[in-house]
Amino acid sequence: MLKAMYSSSAHPLISIDPEVRFGRACIVGTRISVEDVLGWLGNGMSVEEVLRDFPQLTEEQVRACLRYAANHRA
Repeated sequence: MLKAMYSSSAHPLISIDPEVRFGRACIVGTRISVEDVLGWLGNGMSVEEVLRDFPQLTEEQVRACLRYAANHRA
């Protein structure tokens, strides 16, 4: 069975899959949500600290979360 997954050309590093993290926007290939990254940054972590704590992430992915959030403000 194929999974329904959404990713856009505007945000190729972000995907939405109803079977991953309850359909929250996540970094492609991970279970790390945009909301997680924003929370870490909002609570005072620097991008460098996020990358140190989550070495599977790249700076480009963290910045993609910020772009995604900026474009999807409620």
